[in-house]
Amino acid sequence: MRPGWSRPRGRAGAAPLRRCRVPAMSPRSARLARLSRSVTFSACHRLHSKSLSDEENLKLFGKCNNPNGHGHNYKVVVTVRGEIDSVSGMVMNLTDLKEYMQEAIMEPLDHKNLDKDVPYFSEVVSTTENLAVFIWDNLQKLLPQGILYKVEVHETEQNVVVYKGEETIVK
Repeated sequence: MRPGWSRPRGRAGAAPLRRCRVPAMSPRSARLARLSRSVTFSACHRLHSKSLSDEENLKLFGKCNNPNGHGHNYKVVVTVRGEIDSVSGMVMNLTDLKEYMQEAIMEPLDHKNLDKDVPYFSEVVSTTENLAVFIWDNLQKLLPQGILYKVEVHETEQNVVVYKGEETIVK
């Protein structure tokens, strides 16, 4: 069925199509949209907190505390939000977003040992939550201000962290 057309409500069958009233947007009305792009990268890490004893780390993180680490094929989905430009028809040029993601995600993280190769994780436990914050912070430095909406980090098909740049909770 074509957009803007519907069948009259009532009995099913071959009822004739009729035009629906769809409110027209004035040329000056802004439309907001969200645009997402994903990348995948491989990295290894060891879940280990310097604030805990070896026994406490093993109890908390289990097999993910393996001294030799373990790896993941991470998937990251970055979503930006903004007005659809009346000239280009885009929220953002996907080529630009791809380049920003290359610089903020792929270059510092792909095929790296997060704990040893990424300075941020020398003092921060390399959980998926902290990885999402790291990626958010890197993207914020590159993207136009206010356009970044969320970062999703898929550690596995079952484990996903969504971060929207929320500030800390005051306790």
